[in-house]
Parts: sequence; structure tokens; C-alpha cells
Amino acid sequence: MPIATPEVYNEMLDRAKAGKFAYPAINVTSSQTLHAALRGFAEAESDGIIQISTGGAEFLGGQYSKDMVTGAVALAEFAHIVAEKYPVNIALHTDHCPKDKLDGYVRPLLAISEERVKAGRNPLFQSHMWDGSAETLADNLAIAQELLARTSAAKIILEVEITPTGGEEDGVSHEINDKLYTTVDDAIRTAEALGLGDKGRYLLAASFGNVHGVYKPGNVVLRPELLKELNEGVAAKYGKSAGSQPFDFVFHGGSGSTEEEIRTALENGVVKMNIDTDTQYAFTRPVADHMFKNYDGVLKVDGEVGSKKTYDPRTWGKLAEASMAKRVVEACGHLRSAGTKIK
Repeated sequence: MPIATPEVYNEMLDRAKAGKFAYPAINVTSSQTLHAALRGFAEAESDGIIQISTGGAEFLGGQYSKDMVTGAVALAEFAHIVAEKYPVNIALHTDHCPKDKLDGYVRPLLAISEERVKAGRNPLFQSHMWDGSAETLADNLAIAQELLARTSAAKIILEVEITPTGGEEDGVSHEINDKLYTTVDDAIRTAEALGLGDKGRYLLAASFGNVHGVYKPGNVVLRPELLKELNEGVAAKYGKSAGSQPFDFVFHGGSGSTEEEIRTALENGVVKMNIDTDTQYAFTRPVADHMFKNYDGVLKVDGEVGSKKTYDPRTWGKLAEASMAKRVVEACGHLRSAGTKIK
């Protein structure tokens, strides 16, 4: 199937919300990790989201120029072609973009999609993330308003992060402390600024103790039940029925989460969960295994010639793709999106 149209992406998110499942959002940094993610979604019979962070886009742009826009556009165009060979719907998303990188990443990409839409085509990316968690909430939401007006006009969904996620990702870091929990007041101020769909659709990355990076279960205090409180607080403020879920939530920093924590998050309105650390490891692990087991083939030890079949990137690359795809299938199972693809 081709990359999801704006209409299909909205349907995907609506189905996830109604069915209480979420789509894994897999960070990719190469054509090979893109194929691994696509393969995983296809094998799980799950639609999904593939995303590119600022650091990933810089890497994709090549180390000569490190141009983020070039890298993101190149992989997105590639994805639009190869995704047609996979029997699932895929949305393209740009991950964490802080204020100092907006002009070098999200805004130029938005401009490209705006031109495409003016010409009667679909946007290049289906959603973009604005990470204003390092700013005051007032400044964060002011920028979000400007971006939401543009994304909505270009048939793109905006993702906003209103309070910090702990740990570090692409040079943006936050301490692990009590500030990692969004309050009902934060949620109400967000609804006041961005509306509840009337000004354009957006995804909300609220904080409930989330931390980027690697940690063992139990080492971080996640409170996914907090999402219910946020929804209830906003629903009460806006006169919505009890049990309604005004927000489409995103689960950041999900590596190491327990299945129970994930289930609670799904019940409380999470429709997207970012996965990067675990899939990076899944991709790299078989490569390391191959190199250790075949060191005399991948290296020209003691003047020997090595083994071309062993150091050929296709040899170990196939192993890496299969391993990462398997981890994506596992994520689809945990998030209950397996077997839910739009026919």
C-alpha cells in the first residue's frame, strides 16, 4: 500500500482510539532500518508510524553536509516508493524538534508539504512534532498555535510535548524528577490554546514519568493512570461526558516499560508509542554477534585476505533487518495493533 493519505492517517488514529490500541512509532536512520520497520509492520499485519528525529535526519543527510531537511526529504521520498510493496498503511512523522531547530527542520519541511498540497498532492509527511518541553508552557503553546495553523492547512497532524520527558535524546535532556508529570492545569491550558480538534488535530505527548533511553523495569516511576486524570479534568472543564477522552496521547520513553504499564496507557487514550532504543539494539545485536564470530573473515588477520562473503554488508545487514523487524512485531503485539490493519 502507498504511504497513508491524510484521510487514512486520521482513520488509523480514530481506530486506535476506539479500539484501545496504539501504533508503534519506529525511529529510522537509513533505508535498511526503514525496510526493517516496514517488514515488521507487514509481518504483524499492523499499520504503523515511521519517524525521523533531527539527529536521524542529520545522519541521513550525510556527514559531509549533515543537512537535516535533505536527509528527511530523501528518506521520505524513498519511503513513498518502497512502501507500496508492503501490505500495510504507513504514516511518516518527524520526531522531537526543539525550538532552536524549528527553522532548520520542521518549518522547511512544512513549506515543502504546503507546496505539494497547493499543487493538489498529499503532504510529504503526515505529522510533525514540536518539542517545546524546554520552554515555558506559555511560550511552548504560543509556538504550537502557529504551527497548528500551518499543519492543519497542509493536512498534517501536529504532535506537541507540553512537559518534559526525562533522559536524553538528540542532545535534548531533562532531569529525572517530579517535573516529569503533567498536571490537569497544564492539560487545560493546552486545550484552551490549541482547542480540542476545532483548530486542527494534534497528538499530545503528556508526561507521566517517561524517560528516554535505557532503563530496567521498575527503575523509573511511570504513572500512566495520570492520563485518565488529564482527560477527566479537561472533559469536566468543557462539559464533555464522563469517560470521554478528549486527547490523543503519545507515549514517549517507552523502552523498558512493563506490559501492565503499557496496557494502562492504552486504556487511557494513548494511540502512538515511540520506540527507538529497543529497535536500535535489536538491529545492532546480530551485527555484533556476526563480527565476533567471524572476526577472521571480516578482518584481514595476520596478512590474510579475509572473506568477502563475511564482510559484505548484505550478509550482516540481512541479519540486522530480520532482528529489528522481529522487535517491531513484538511491539505491535504489546500495543495490540497486530492484526488491525485497514483492509
